[in-house]
Amino acid sequence: MTGLDQAATGQVVQPKPLSRPVLLTLCLSLILIWGSAFNFVGVGVDHISPFWLTAWRLVVGALFLTAYALLSGARFPALTDRRWVWYSGLGLTGAVVPFLLMAQGQKTVDSGLTAVIVGAMPLITILLAHFFTSEKLTLFKIVGFFIGFLGVAVLFLPDDFAVGLTGDWKAQLLILGAAFCYGGTTVAAKNAPITNAAVGAAIMMIAASVAGVGSALIVDPGGHVPNLTALIMILLLGFGATGIATILYLVFIERVGPSAMARLNYFPPVASVVFGVWFLHEPFTWKIALAFAIIILGVFVSRIRRTDPSAPQMDWPDPDQGRPRPPIPAVRPDRD
Repeated sequence: MTGLDQAATGQVVQPKPLSRPVLLTLCLSLILIWGSAFNFVGVGVDHISPFWLTAWRLVVGALFLTAYALLSGARFPALTDRRWVWYSGLGLTGAVVPFLLMAQGQKTVDSGLTAVIVGAMPLITILLAHFFTSEKLTLFKIVGFFIGFLGVAVLFLPDDFAVGLTGDWKAQLLILGAAFCYGGTTVAAKNAPITNAAVGAAIMMIAASVAGVGSALIVDPGGHVPNLTALIMILLLGFGATGIATILYLVFIERVGPSAMARLNYFPPVASVVFGVWFLHEPFTWKIALAFAIIILGVFVSRIRRTDPSAPQMDWPDPDQGRPRPPIPAVRPDRD
C-alpha cells in the first residue's frame, strides 16, 4: 500500500526503512539519471528539433509510466473525474512547457550551465508560494531568495564579469522560465486532489505527450523522424529521467521523505557539470562554480527556521506534507 492509498483509506502503515546500501544506490541512481538528463538534451537538440525531442520523450515516458501503474495494480479514474483535469494541467506546466523551454535554450547553452540555472527552482518556489499558498515569506526566505537571485544574475554576465549581458542571455532566460514552471507546478500540486502517485504520474505524462505531439505537429510537421543519435537520446530521456527516475522518486518520497529529497536535489547539477566537462568537453568556468555556490547558499539560508519555539515554524512549501506529490521533473529536468 502506497502512502497515497493510505491517505485515501485512512490507514497508516509505516514503510520499512531502507538499508544503507539500498539507500545509497537509490540516491546515486537519481543523481546520475537527473544529472545526465541535461546532457542528453544537449546532445539531442543537435540532431532533432526541440519540439520533437520533447514530444517523443514524453510519449516514451507516458507509455512507461502507464504500464508501471497498470502492472502495480493501480486503477485509473473515470475520464469525467476532476483528477484528469488537475493532473493533465500539472503535466503541461511540469513537463511540456519546461521540457520545451530547456530543449530550445540548450541549442546554445551548455548542459551544466542549464542544470545550475534550474537549480534555482526551490527559491522560485518559495516566492510563488507566498502569493498562492499560506506559506508566507520570512526574513530568512527573503534573504535567501535575494542571495540566490544574485547567483542567477552572475550567470547572465559575460565571462570577464564586464558590465552587460552574456551573448546567450535569451537562451538562459528560456531555461530560467523552465525553472519557474517547475516552481509553479510544485505550488499548484499542493492543492491537487489525492490520487495514487503512480496514476497521477501517468496521467501527467499522458496529457503531456498528447500536448507535446500536437505542438510539434503544428510547429515542425516535417521533423518528426529522429536519426540514430536522436533516437538514443529520446529513449534515454523517456525511460530514464521521465520514467525510471519518476518511479525511484516515488519510492524515495515514500520510504525516506521530502526533506531528504530536498537535500538530494543539490547534487544533480554537480553531476551534470561533471558529465558535460568530461564527456561533452563543455568549458568549466569559475563563473559557473561561483554562481552555483551562491545559489546553494541562498537555498540553505531560505530554509533556516526561526529558533524562537513560540514562533511559527515555516519552511518553503512542500507538497509532500499531507498529500503525495505528483512527480515534478526538476532538477529535475525533466525533474521532466
